[in-house]
Amino acid sequence: MTHPPARQQVPSGIVTLADHEQHARQQLDDNAWAYFSGGAADEITLRANRSAWDALALWPRVLRPLAGGHTRVTLLGHTLAHPILLAPIAAQRLAHPDGELAMAYAAAALGAGVVLSTQASASLESIAEAVRPDPGRGPLWFQLYLQHDRGFTQALVARAEAAGYEALVLTVDAPTSGARDRERRAGFRLPPGVGHVNLAGLQPLPAPPLSPGQSALFDRLLHHAPTWDDVAWLQSITRLPIVLKGVLHPADARQAISLGAAGLIVSNHGGRTLDTAPATAHALPRVVQAVQGAVPVLVDGGIRRGTDVLKAIALGASAVLVGRPAVWGLANAGAAGVAHVLRLLRDELEIAMALTGCATMAEASPDLVATTP
Repeated sequence: MTHPPARQQVPSGIVTLADHEQHARQQLDDNAWAYFSGGAADEITLRANRSAWDALALWPRVLRPLAGGHTRVTLLGHTLAHPILLAPIAAQRLAHPDGELAMAYAAAALGAGVVLSTQASASLESIAEAVRPDPGRGPLWFQLYLQHDRGFTQALVARAEAAGYEALVLTVDAPTSGARDRERRAGFRLPPGVGHVNLAGLQPLPAPPLSPGQSALFDRLLHHAPTWDDVAWLQSITRLPIVLKGVLHPADARQAISLGAAGLIVSNHGGRTLDTAPATAHALPRVVQAVQGAVPVLVDGGIRRGTDVLKAIALGASAVLVGRPAVWGLANAGAAGVAHVLRLLRDELEIAMALTGCATMAEASPDLVATTP
């Protein structure tokens, strides 16, 4: 039986997601801080994700009828109370003992969708058991990394189906990790008692000897990297809709649609893989244009304000995902901290809607957004 997370209170004085981040730095050791907050290489993309949303302006509209407005959206056939989901993040018990359980409870309480990571520090069954019966919860999705052992991957997918997950979120932008300098400087490691429990039993990747001049990346690791053929294989072994996470290029978006993807997430892995990749706010309109409404397009990366959520919706996103801010809330106050982050975003979204004359998400169109001078 899964027990509810501990009750905590959000520290006084925290009124923004930036406040949560500042306070969380005091709660996390250097090891965890480097893992959760860092990006790849010079962290150019990490910073760009944030600055790109800031560079977009919202046009105020006045005297428009707003009574009875709401934040509801439809996503993969389900009605959501608002367009905010929690992004998949590994090893959340690094931030708080309740980890993924606290995240899931907070998401359910606030009607937010939750995407559980393959590399979670809690079993996928325990998280599903905790929140699946809640009638007010948002979508329950499982993020999947294709493993080098197809049999293990197939068993993992079967577990997710049996546990009641409603979609698979296949991460496609990380055939290898980025050059995470901040983690290397900190000597990052998972502490005792925190592990990727859903990968228990997976045998290590074979490491055949390399000949002189060969590359450990190209001649060993990337022999097992997923391809479009693996996406087709995954389609053949599951009844769940598959959402591809990590699509930035319009050509990849079109390829995904041709293979039957149920949705796309415009993401650059939070700036943790390819440094100098485009900010997601810049890639989003291009992917939306390529998809032409065939499937829902979601976006993550740098979402820190309700105005950012509204900008994303105006640019064609069906919903957004937030990652690091939820971790800051988790570190500060467990489930209550995550719920506070979600509540702040939703309240700010409603304020932004009212001040731009949008009674519903459907009224947020591209002409609402302008590039600042």
